[in-house]
Amino acid sequence: MSERMRNSVWDRHGVIGTIVGQCKVPRMARVKQTFEDNRLKDIPGTIAKEFQKPEISSRIKPGMRIAVTSGSRGIAHIAEITKEIVKQIQKLGGKPFIFPAMGSHGGATAEGQKEVLESYGITEKTMGVPIISSMETVVIGHTPEGKPVYIDKHAFEADGIVVVGRIKPHTAFRGTWESGLLKMMVIGMGKQKGAESCHDEGFGRMAYNVEVYADVIMAKTNILFGVGIVENAFDDTYLIEAILPQQFKKREAELLELAKNLMPKILIPKFDILIVDQIGKNFSGDGADPNITGTYATPYASGGPEFQRYVILDLSDETHGNAIGIGMADFTTKRVFDKTDFDATYPNALTATVVMGVKMPMVLKSDREAIQAAIFCCTGIDKLRPKIVRIKNTSHIDEIMVSEALIEEVKGHPQMKVLEEPKELPFDGEGNLSFDW
Repeated sequence: MSERMRNSVWDRHGVIGTIVGQCKVPRMARVKQTFEDNRLKDIPGTIAKEFQKPEISSRIKPGMRIAVTSGSRGIAHIAEITKEIVKQIQKLGGKPFIFPAMGSHGGATAEGQKEVLESYGITEKTMGVPIISSMETVVIGHTPEGKPVYIDKHAFEADGIVVVGRIKPHTAFRGTWESGLLKMMVIGMGKQKGAESCHDEGFGRMAYNVEVYADVIMAKTNILFGVGIVENAFDDTYLIEAILPQQFKKREAELLELAKNLMPKILIPKFDILIVDQIGKNFSGDGADPNITGTYATPYASGGPEFQRYVILDLSDETHGNAIGIGMADFTTKRVFDKTDFDATYPNALTATVVMGVKMPMVLKSDREAIQAAIFCCTGIDKLRPKIVRIKNTSHIDEIMVSEALIEEVKGHPQMKVLEEPKELPFDGEGNLSFDW
């Protein structure tokens, strides 16, 4: 795309505005959704207690050089968690270093991956240990089908590896193990080459491949233990547990079920339009978690609300231009298009062999026009009273907005409460919204 086109004036003749402008954006009200809020109060104390378990502490010998994974997902308190893990390793006499374990994220470059960690507050200064970011890998073995299994070269050369990862439902496939310690080893630690190898057969084989690749890694490398993290409905820390490698499969499967039960959701099952203010890698590997939006990039996962049209208004600053997930929308804004860094976005999609999530939807010049276009393109609905749900992002859905046509349904739901009377959305002079609500 040429620079001239990226900076051009859109809807030069006002035709698009005239077509969609006949649709009025309805008044909307803020609504509270109630979920269990049982968060871990003492993160450092919990980690210290886990490291005191004899089966864990005995794995670290004085002088051991230990690699600690750090991923690209927006895990709550990840800097605090990582720092305490490093501290506990040091207390046991180990010499830890941190390495990015994020597959092809960060533009699939060593510099980009280090920048992702820095954005989470994970730096050599804050952690007090080296951060070794490299895309170098080694082949440590092969799956039963002969596929190469890669891991980070520096991690492989260490005396041991501590795998840190959040356990939760995946956004593109279903299996006994989805996002968690096994996947962190296989795809995160495998860097771009490992992620490419595992994704090569597509998500239809991912549940199988995560297991067989992980088996090779656990057999061929010195995985000391894992630190599994489960979050609650508010994306806050619910559980932190140190797990021995021989228990990874059993315990991760149990914790995945726990994570599924804790996940939040949009409590209205069916409506016309979903508006998401911001997507980004800090919210989900898919920009917006499909387990919440119901918009999956593959046919191997399902669930979530049912609606006709999907609008994405903006990218988060923390995503650094990575717009993965934008392709699931029907409509977006020129602001999103201008912010998109295709060099940061495309390597992720190419490695995963899933291109749906990075296709650019219809681009409108403002938030108002994007919403109007969604209303205009709905079929079989009352366009004077469209049923619209608006969320800030998929990490924060305890408070949502709904249009007037959904108010009575909200009032009848035991986990929902209307917080205010419906109001006109406060568009500015250019037709855009503030996301501070």
